[in-house]
Amino acid sequence: MDIRNTTLIVIGGGPGGYVAAIRAGQLGIPTVLIEGESLGGTCLNVGCIPSKAIIHAATAFAEATHWAGDSKIGIKVANPSIDLARTMKWKDGIVGRLTGGVGALLKKNGVQVIKGRATLVDGKTVNVTPAGASEPTIRVACEHLLLAAGSDAAELPMMKFGGRVISSTEALALAEVPKTLAVVGAGYIGLELGMAYRKLGAEVHVVEALDRILPAYDEELTKPVLAAINGLGIKLHLGHAVHGLNDLGDALHVKNAAGESVHLPADKILVAVGRKPHTAGWGLESLMLDMAGRAVKVDGQCRTSMRNVWAIGDLTGEPMLAHRAMAQGEMVAEIISGKNRHFAPAAIPAVCFTDPEIVVVGLNAAEAAAAGHEAITAMFPFAANGRAMTLESTDGFVRVVARKDNHLVLGWQAVGKGVSELAAAFSQSIEMGARLEDVGHTIHAHPTLGEAVQEAALRALGHALHI
Repeated sequence: MDIRNTTLIVIGGGPGGYVAAIRAGQLGIPTVLIEGESLGGTCLNVGCIPSKAIIHAATAFAEATHWAGDSKIGIKVANPSIDLARTMKWKDGIVGRLTGGVGALLKKNGVQVIKGRATLVDGKTVNVTPAGASEPTIRVACEHLLLAAGSDAAELPMMKFGGRVISSTEALALAEVPKTLAVVGAGYIGLELGMAYRKLGAEVHVVEALDRILPAYDEELTKPVLAAINGLGIKLHLGHAVHGLNDLGDALHVKNAAGESVHLPADKILVAVGRKPHTAGWGLESLMLDMAGRAVKVDGQCRTSMRNVWAIGDLTGEPMLAHRAMAQGEMVAEIISGKNRHFAPAAIPAVCFTDPEIVVVGLNAAEAAAAGHEAITAMFPFAANGRAMTLESTDGFVRVVARKDNHLVLGWQAVGKGVSELAAAFSQSIEMGARLEDVGHTIHAHPTLGEAVQEAALRALGHALHI
């Protein structure tokens, strides 16, 4: 067996793992990164990036189809069509460039990448089985072990993945648009992909056990998304429980609140009921770490219950966001190098890439009240924003939540076309301790959607200018 030694082993080459490894390399820490599949993890390969590519293509196709009809802005096109295989090839090209870039950055910073399946021996030793091998051929010993194994799509016990039952991974690599698509789960993954495939021409049914869509977001934010779903002709089945496939295996069996059965024929059934930490199959249990449910329990520096064993990202539970994992990975590398760091962000942005998009950062009004704050809130609608009008997208708004006594900004929420790009401004204002006056008195470029941010702050102060 090939025996190697290093200071830091990183298990998992997703956003958290590769950022940790790159930063460690920059800091001069000898580092080995072990990845069994492609660098970039779920996010770059079968998640964030490819899904946004498909969403963009679907939206562009839907706009072309709209222009083929009665376009009020005067654009006319004839009989648009889409070659999904070519779309997927374009998407794969983006993924390839990004994952190749990650590999180049790791190499540039002196990180040794081992392609293979990692198995923990103990908190200081990892065996690696290279692709195609049946037994481990490499053993790496370390001083510090960073666990960044990510997460897996959650299955339903009565409906395992396979055949017509797919996860988001398979949904992002279909060879053709299904005639009918049933989506189980009205969270962000289910609705992002369900809306995309509806725009591509599929008949889409969305089944949700709760009585509303996007239950993680407050209801006022989801109303424009619900209107868009209805406008697209997506059939919603809220308050319906999934009972698996029918006897023939060609339809989804669901029951409503009254216990009445409904069969939804579907060529593909996308199960999008969340993700779970990837804890099985690589020896994690041998370390006997403290756990928080299915997740590895960590402290404010991402230390586990074992000395010099660290964990970051989805493996540590919610929120399962790539940018959270990246920030944690960078921090761990710096702590190992001797810097004094803690993971204590003032807020972590969350974005839902439906159409319209939703972004939330910090506290909403109910959460602020629950935290003991006497807060003021104000909303500025995109119906009063000139840029939104020129984009033909005036549904939605920007909303700010701030303390009543000193006007400290506690949170932002927005729904509308392109609002994901406002997330940086929202996060920065909270991280820097901005007050309403800071935002309201900052000159915002005109005409932009960002003006709604300024106007929301001014409205909270009692003197909005454009409403």
